[in-house]
Amino acid sequence: MDDQHDQDELHVAFVRSDLAHARVLSIDASEATAVDGVRVLTAADLRLPVFAAAPFLGIDPAMARPPLATERVRFVGDIVAAVVAPTREAAADAAQLVYVDYEPLPAVVDMRDAARDEVLIYEQAGTNTCHAAPVADPDPHLFDDCEVVITGSNESPRLLACPIEPRSTRARFADGKLTIHISTQTPHQDRTVLGEMLGLEPDRVRVIAPDVGGGFGGKGLDVEDVLLAALARELDQPVRWTESRSEHMVALHHGRAQWVDFELGGDRDGTVKALRLRILQDAGAYPNLGAFLPHFTQMMSSGVYAIGRIEADIRVVVTNTTWVGAVRGAGRPEATQMIERAMDMFAAEIGMDPADVRRRNFIASDVQWPYRTAAGTAYDIGDYGRALEKVLEAAGYERLRSDQAGRRAAGDTVQMGIGMSAYVEITNGLAESEFGAIEITADGSAIVRTGSFSHGQGHETTFAQIVAERTGLPLERIQVLAGDTDRVPRGTGTYGSKSTQIGGAAAGQASEILVDKAKRLAAEELEASPEDMVLDLDAGRFHVAGAPEPALSWSDLAARLQDGGRLVELAAETDFQAAQPTFPFGAHVAVVEVDTETGAVRLVRMVAVDDAGRIINPMVAEGQVHGGLAAGIAQALFEAVRYDSGGNPQNANLVTYSLPAATELPSFEVLEMETPTPVNPLGAKGIGESGTIGATPAVHNAVVDALAPFGVRHLPIPANGEVVWRAIQASSRS
Repeated sequence: MDDQHDQDELHVAFVRSDLAHARVLSIDASEATAVDGVRVLTAADLRLPVFAAAPFLGIDPAMARPPLATERVRFVGDIVAAVVAPTREAAADAAQLVYVDYEPLPAVVDMRDAARDEVLIYEQAGTNTCHAAPVADPDPHLFDDCEVVITGSNESPRLLACPIEPRSTRARFADGKLTIHISTQTPHQDRTVLGEMLGLEPDRVRVIAPDVGGGFGGKGLDVEDVLLAALARELDQPVRWTESRSEHMVALHHGRAQWVDFELGGDRDGTVKALRLRILQDAGAYPNLGAFLPHFTQMMSSGVYAIGRIEADIRVVVTNTTWVGAVRGAGRPEATQMIERAMDMFAAEIGMDPADVRRRNFIASDVQWPYRTAAGTAYDIGDYGRALEKVLEAAGYERLRSDQAGRRAAGDTVQMGIGMSAYVEITNGLAESEFGAIEITADGSAIVRTGSFSHGQGHETTFAQIVAERTGLPLERIQVLAGDTDRVPRGTGTYGSKSTQIGGAAAGQASEILVDKAKRLAAEELEASPEDMVLDLDAGRFHVAGAPEPALSWSDLAARLQDGGRLVELAAETDFQAAQPTFPFGAHVAVVEVDTETGAVRLVRMVAVDDAGRIINPMVAEGQVHGGLAAGIAQALFEAVRYDSGGNPQNANLVTYSLPAATELPSFEVLEMETPTPVNPLGAKGIGESGTIGATPAVHNAVVDALAPFGVRHLPIPANGEVVWRAIQASSRS
């Protein structure tokens, strides 16, 4: 979007706090405003309401974020003022001239420290806990019948969405209407919130989402977008802003940031009986969606296993750090990381192969579906044992274990680690609906409108395939429109791997309605009974059953209706409502080599089965799996956002924040498996986050497995060379 310009637009830069926690005593913009064409606006100038969290979270209103900080800043990157200038460079330079007088305050960064309430971020709230869901009736005898109980902790550290393109926003206010271009995954939701915050009716707000260079959960309406909209109205001139990468890394919400203490109990024959977990979630400085994500962790805590008893306690705290929200997986990876680590620890404790422990505890494929877990979640359908056997066979599991035993016996410097994960995740977790519409143009082509929005997922191809399958129209004559609230009346957007299963289903449903209409209209033109009319999908022609001639193609029918002024009738729209979420599943095997002298970790194989129900476009699905695997591996071995004790970011650029390139990744071995869901007529589940959810625990388990001869039972994530080397050194001293 940064290469699109309006002739008279102004550029915006933000004055951001360089302290994690401080009182704002004064703002002196005199030096900046002395520069020709520069204006500096503060909260008093724009008078915006707070950027509140969703009401259902029940978060204290005192913890809502003001778009521009007033009395306090609460993380490095908090916005204090907006600077407007004729050029981007001038705005950036002028922002450096704004002097803010701060009174530093104690900061709390670690979520466990925040939970002790020794330093309060919101004194009026009296606590750093912003959301809690304790166990209603805890069972003191949860593990009484278990022969073995293992305990452990798993931290899923902060990470970044880090799409190729950072955020960019352009806003214009003219004739009482806001038109705003946003790097977003949710145009229609953004329209609603912008209208509420600016006091505008929905039809006075137009949100346009162009190609946004990836999202991964990181792109939606943020305070910067609200500020651009308010500035455009206040100044009566178009404005634009594109963030730098470093700004992006401290200001865009982070993902994960969750700590789980767990206990897993069972018998020495490998049967798992009970699970207790205590989830501590870091919401960052301003709690929002991140406060809800541990509920997804609780929902998916049973994993693919028939665990009879589960208790989960949830607590969410604020810290002086960037706020936490959705990043690829959003609450579900944390559950899989926890349960798959626990299953490996349980297997080690009883001396059983981790594959055999999993086999013994899978939810059977022949149970009555939907299957309700002890966590209260109703899975739609699954064949978890088959996925594991498929991936183990492809990996050559028995041979890998034999090779590993040989290396261990020989005392090789480079040891092999074999890790696995069996996972299930939830997609369209809130069982949302989606809009779909189709209309035929005068030349017999089709325009499909969808409330879903593609930012790299290939909806334009997949949705067109769904429509083509039902109408007989060739793909090249089907245009898919999305991402413009004036051209698509409603929609929920794209997140939570829900697009094909509801957006694609809506497009398919609208196509079927259209075909039924077209049959009636074609029958009128051919003077036949509508009940006798059929659509030959191969030829794309309507004719009477059993009599191929006379016939009307879509083009013929459109032309006749156009001549009669009735073309508008050749259209249909619908909202597809999902009855429940879907639950993709799969199994991954990772093989690593660890240099026991240096700690260096090298991933040498990644074998993955990801079952997302019926696959519409295999190439698109495989691309999603590849991207997901890369993201999951990155968390296991490379990525983590760190702060020092004062709340200063330690890796706010791509030099210090470690992202793997292709050179750090092996060629992925991806296997096909399809178990159609009964939840939607396509039989499709989500695919975009599955690879991420399965990969992290498989790689993590592999690194821990490589260190088993040293007595290492657990490693923090990311299990990089330094972490491994320190663990080896600690084991040699014990």
